Amino acid sequence: MEPAGGHSSGPIGWWRDVNQNPGLISMLRRARRVLPGDPEFGDPLSVAGVGGPSAAARAADRILERDWASREISLGALQVWQALTERVSGRPANAEVTLVFTDLVGFSAWSLEAGDDDALRLLRRVAQVVEPPLLESGGHIVKRMGDGLMAVFADPATAVRSAITAREALRTVEVSGYTPRMRVGIHTGRPQRLGSDWLGIDVNLAARVMERATRGGLVVSQATLDRIDPEELEALGVTARKLRRPVFPPKHDGVPADFVMYRLKTRRQVQGDEDEDGTAAGA
Repeated sequence: MEPAGGHSSGPIGWWRDVNQNPGLISMLRRARRVLPGDPEFGDPLSVAGVGGPSAAARAADRILERDWASREISLGALQVWQALTERVSGRPANAEVTLVFTDLVGFSAWSLEAGDDDALRLLRRVAQVVEPPLLESGGHIVKRMGDGLMAVFADPATAVRSAITAREALRTVEVSGYTPRMRVGIHTGRPQRLGSDWLGIDVNLAARVMERATRGGLVVSQATLDRIDPEELEALGVTARKLRRPVFPPKHDGVPADFVMYRLKTRRQVQGDEDEDGTAAGA
């Protein structure tokens, strides 16, 4: 039986009352804001990635009631675990990183004719040759998106070097007489890291940079180019050519009017005097 007032007697009742105490829950939530890691850890975005803390938090969210003190204690421990294992922090300024986006030009149209079996064979071969140069140079593949991927690097020059190597390696891929072309966009900024993902304006800008490589090629933002020493560009064997802003840019594309991009061309492309989209070098 429950005594008057609706509170259960005994240890179970005491624990329930403590666990559901609004003051205690509020205090624990404030305490989580001074712990290492993301103080919002436990929401759908922060636990969307792979790894022990995220998986455990997803399980805790299903099992524990949202307004329980035990939930806040559990998520606080997982928050610290995530911070220690993934080096995530919700408080310091976001670290500067270089973001790389890739995708295959015309893959969707080709796959409709080629069929699922050939499309899957192609994607597997692409991953086998494109991903090693990114990973071996210290890059981290954030996510794979069908025929493309998003990766993050600590150093802009390394990101460019890895992208060039990956694009060269792609020339060895051929499935049913088809050799794909890959476009790459690179931008350097300070995106927000959340769990194992990266979000924010700089991520969106990196994707827009890739979109400017309309028929293939390697395009970088000025923010990336400014952080690469000219001698490093020379060592990479590339030259940079400023891209003109489209006369009729898409409405609300999210790209600031003063955002500048450059196409990077290898010496082979310069000697051929042609971009991979078929545009003459002086156009």
